[in-house]
Amino acid sequence: MTDILRMHPDRDTFDLAQLRAAIDAASACASTCASCADACLRGDHPGEMVRCIDLCNQCAAICRTTADILSRPGPNGDSWEEIVRACIAVCRECADECGGHDMDHCQACAQACRECAEACEALLSVVD
Repeated sequence: MTDILRMHPDRDTFDLAQLRAAIDAASACASTCASCADACLRGDHPGEMVRCIDLCNQCAAICRTTADILSRPGPNGDSWEEIVRACIAVCRECADECGGHDMDHCQACAQACRECAEACEALLSVVD
């Protein structure tokens, strides 16, 4: 993806390293959250994991959207910043929820969520 970002006519709109890191982290987080939700659903007590499953599904959706929007680095108003901020908020909430569970998949999900939030915050810090 880095090469295609370097070829984009509006490549100077963003710091490409920060942009790439945010796209990669959001993509990884989306996959990890989807897998975590599935593992929680198929675990021994899915009824006790409803909040975790719901947050993981929400996080996967916003992370997919964020990665998709950021993959189009042309100037498109300020709406992309609001999407990134929403991604950060949902990732933090999901990380808190998953981090409270002992299952390995929840711990991995919490870590992916924290990494995504940090990458998105770093991207916003070089744009603001």
